[in-house]
Amino acid sequence: MVNRHTALKIRKTHRYLGLFIGIQFLMWTISGLYFSWTDIDDIHGDQFRNSHYQPKGFHNLISPSKLDVPKGIRTIEIRDIDNMPYYWINQNQLYNASNGELKKGVTEREALYVANQFMDKSLKVIDVKLISEVDKKHEYRERLLPAYVMSYNNENALKAYVSVNDGKFQTVRHRSWRWFDFLWMTHTMDYEGRDNFNTIVLRAFSLLGLITVLSGFLLWYTSSPSIRKIIKRKKSE
Repeated sequence: MVNRHTALKIRKTHRYLGLFIGIQFLMWTISGLYFSWTDIDDIHGDQFRNSHYQPKGFHNLISPSKLDVPKGIRTIEIRDIDNMPYYWINQNQLYNASNGELKKGVTEREALYVANQFMDKSLKVIDVKLISEVDKKHEYRERLLPAYVMSYNNENALKAYVSVNDGKFQTVRHRSWRWFDFLWMTHTMDYEGRDNFNTIVLRAFSLLGLITVLSGFLLWYTSSPSIRKIIKRKKSE
């Protein structure tokens, strides 16, 4: 068994570590419970989407080889924008798929059309805004900008995002997603961008948490009457 002075040091270390990281342990527990008890599809906003949506088919499209693309076509996607077909070429250029004309982004009306195709038909848009930049914590972070933000008459503070350059429906955000995002930030301890779970702070607190648990086991070992009896019995044999 360790001496009384060493046992006192272990006790103090365990106590102060517990006080220091206790709040973070509590946040890990609360956020973990929230993650395990919520439906991730609901967090993604699937309940607000048009479950019957099917991409529209188009005929008489111009051949992509006839488009004036300076560096050639590497990738191509088709977009339905206000009942008109468009090619999204090389992730940076939008062309009318009927006549080959280059399109410089979508209008607010066209963005509303795109959003209406993907969102539940019962939802009503009450406001439309154009955003050109967001910070690292924004709910639309790390997605294509500029973008139109459609706000809906909904108790969940529902918003849908359509990017301007390619006319693509990007994502849905609502109150439950924002709670999830906040708790994810506290879980990963990435208070800057919220998506990095390899932060130095998280690693440090994880190590401190491990030390706290190990010191607790060591404290039990050094102060347990049962352990003392076993050790005394072995010494007397």
